[in-house]
Amino acid sequence: MTIFLRRTIFIGILAVIWEVTSRLSSLPDFMFPSLIQIFSTLYSGIVNGQIITAIIESMSRLLIGFTAATVLGLFLGYLIWRFKYMEDTLGFLVTALQSIPSIVWFPLAIIWFGLNDFSILFIVTIGATWTMTISATSGFKNVPKLYQQVAKTLGSSGFHFLRTVILPASVPQIISGLRIAWAFSWRALMAGELLGAGGGLGHLLEMGRSLGQMDLVISVMIIIGVIGTIMDNLVFLRLERGVQKKWGIS
Repeated sequence: MTIFLRRTIFIGILAVIWEVTSRLSSLPDFMFPSLIQIFSTLYSGIVNGQIITAIIESMSRLLIGFTAATVLGLFLGYLIWRFKYMEDTLGFLVTALQSIPSIVWFPLAIIWFGLNDFSILFIVTIGATWTMTISATSGFKNVPKLYQQVAKTLGSSGFHFLRTVILPASVPQIISGLRIAWAFSWRALMAGELLGAGGGLGHLLEMGRSLGQMDLVISVMIIIGVIGTIMDNLVFLRLERGVQKKWGIS
């Protein structure tokens, strides 16, 4: 039995359990909607463009925030790897900041930027920066000393050394870091949109809650889960496996 078939059967069993429980439950439909009601709402949201618009808004914010976090994380990781005093000071701070959930930054972001896109982008960036920094630092530190010695013997130094030796040798771990950082960004984005304003999937969740439409809430949750699964399995996991196979570590 293939993995796809196993997963399909498993999801089918869960769907049957949900549908039966929904029909037997004494809760009203708006509190415990059936799958038919949920998929009807999902279909309507896609057809009228409401969900598609929300997906575009959310993915746009995610792309900006995640890109900023990646660049910042690589830069901070380089500083921590390159300079001992940065490792002792900035490295210690980054480790401490990673333990703080990104949503905790949201009140501060509102005070600094107001209840707008900048606040959401801020916590999305914060959500991935520290993880990316730690992954980049670890990747740079794990470059074999032999590679570095051979490159320096051949005259490589400065930016050329970083571009041709350190970065390529760090790629496998950086890719793994990207995968984890993206997951943190995605969660931070949903939390920020849920509490903030300006559209997006998180805002649709809040709207469904305020209107008491659990079918809308669950429909958006399905979309969030599907997007997260697609990105993780078809983009980052495939990229990670490809890099590991190329580097001969899988």
